[in-house]
Amino acid sequence: MDFIDTHQHLIWRDRFSYSWTETIPQLAGGDFSPLDYATLSEGKGIAGTVFMEAAVDDEHYRDEARFVATLVGEGGLLGQIASCRPDEDDDFDAWLEECANLKVNGLRRILHVMPDEVSQSSRFRTNLRKIGRVGLPFDLCMLARQLPLALDLVQACDEQVFVLDHCGVPDIAGDAFEDWAKGLKAVAAHSNVFVKLSGIAAYCAPHAADIKTLESWVNHVLDSFGPKRIVWGSDWPVVNLGADLPNWIDMTRAMIGHLSKDEQLAVAQLNAKKIYNV
Repeated sequence: MDFIDTHQHLIWRDRFSYSWTETIPQLAGGDFSPLDYATLSEGKGIAGTVFMEAAVDDEHYRDEARFVATLVGEGGLLGQIASCRPDEDDDFDAWLEECANLKVNGLRRILHVMPDEVSQSSRFRTNLRKIGRVGLPFDLCMLARQLPLALDLVQACDEQVFVLDHCGVPDIAGDAFEDWAKGLKAVAAHSNVFVKLSGIAAYCAPHAADIKTLESWVNHVLDSFGPKRIVWGSDWPVVNLGADLPNWIDMTRAMIGHLSKDEQLAVAQLNAKKIYNV
């Protein structure tokens, strides 16, 4: 059972700047290249990857997508999820049109670092509906406390396909299960939302990212969304904050191992093919 990794970050410091990495020792220096990823994942059953925009500094986000478009088709790279700015009217339509020629399979605006009101504005929602009309999914990256805002957004844009990144960013280290579980369940009630099984190893306490710690959280994701609305992602290299890439792949296999073969295949790759059209 091979995985399609729908959340592969790549970092090229000679081309772009990544201010968000400066305070994170594991990510603050050096590149994270396709070759690095291939070396780490060799023999682990990765069928292909989808590049996820790596939160380059604002002035670089379009150039990042333009550069990645030249790499799609090489080394198992199947496509990309590009950055966008639905909260800004300037050139949004032009960027959406250009993305059609950049091998873009989805779009994202990271919201957990933005003021809560950004996703609630009429401008944001109007532009989000434009994404839906061209047939692209939108990745939602919001904190657990923001899940009520996510719920409001998916209800307002019910013809847009959403993918909730990182299982809704639960505070696993703080054992804040109940509010997250309730919020996730409410979002999952809407059929236009999928969820990405990714990122959660980084939300554990130091050295605590193991199956015993993660299993109850993952089981709630499985119960809430069902195997037909879950995709998998590595969140590499951010995954290094909790577990390295090979270990995260192994843990995922173990935590979905009780599913039927068809259900495991759906989580591993079939849902990704459908949602991102790869």
